[in-house]
Amino acid sequence: MRVLHLPVGRQMIEICQALRRIGVAATSCHFRQRTVPQRPDLCLHHERLTPEQRLYTRERFLAHAAQRYDVFHFHFGQTFREDYSDLAYLKQLGKKIVVQHRGSDVRMLSVARAKANQMVRVKGGQRRSEDEIQKKLGILSSHIDHAIVADHELLSYIQPYYKHIHLLRQSITLAKFRPAYPSPEKKRPLILHAPTNTYLKGTEYVLQAIDRLRARGLNFDFELVEKLTHEEAIARYRTADILIDQLLQGSFGVFSLEGMALGKPVVCYISDVFRPTYPPGLPLISATPDTVYSTLKRLIRHPEQRYQIGQAGRAYIERYYDADARARELKTIYEQL
Repeated sequence: MRVLHLPVGRQMIEICQALRRIGVAATSCHFRQRTVPQRPDLCLHHERLTPEQRLYTRERFLAHAAQRYDVFHFHFGQTFREDYSDLAYLKQLGKKIVVQHRGSDVRMLSVARAKANQMVRVKGGQRRSEDEIQKKLGILSSHIDHAIVADHELLSYIQPYYKHIHLLRQSITLAKFRPAYPSPEKKRPLILHAPTNTYLKGTEYVLQAIDRLRARGLNFDFELVEKLTHEEAIARYRTADILIDQLLQGSFGVFSLEGMALGKPVVCYISDVFRPTYPPGLPLISATPDTVYSTLKRLIRHPEQRYQIGQAGRAYIERYYDADARARELKTIYEQL
């Protein structure tokens, strides 16, 4: 079984590495290099090309891939062609196809708010309007029977469309994340917040809480981590005593996973609707814009809690989010296509 993953995503790269460790010939391909560089197996480097060259390069790669690969695993609802006509071509060739939706490619404000999350924010722009998302899902699901999402929050957006939907948790390569538990003796903790999108993450509420804590004279340091490579960012996370993910979404993503894998207490809003859908014992510390101040104040004042929660987080990741175990689940999904 030869599997091609495209066109973007660090989780995509991680799962391909895990698939190879369990004996599946998987290849990750980016269409363009990211602003913060990543290391896929292949990259078409569209950022260096004219629009005409991009089209030629992508079509040439499609013809090559159709001869080489058995399974095509698309991420973020993108395929080789913007009109998705490549899907009919691949199906005619007898290829197996699956799409994995990751978040902003399907997240719709009306659906999120219907799930009792009035605080949620979504990315803007015409490409991410609800009409465009629904149109895209309609086209994709007319060609693809199987879709993958990481949790029930994303499931709520795509459930009306696909014949078969698989829940596959996100994954962590444990060997890359040696835990660095917060010291239970440390009196001045370092708090880190690393937003990939400050609007979606509710960063203004984090900063407001930090200002209030400073005004009250609490003893801590704070750092906003942005625009680093993944390796540089992980090195910074290792120094932290408290990590803050997001305060609005109601679910968690890769940053929370990495924080727990490092043995850090992670503050992240988890909706009461979705918490029961995760594996039991989720040790994330849920906080909203209204409660983040009191949550951080408690963690600053109680270093022993930081240590205990960090230990619980690492154990949780080891039990439920190990990349090799998720790769075995994914291989089973491929066998069902």
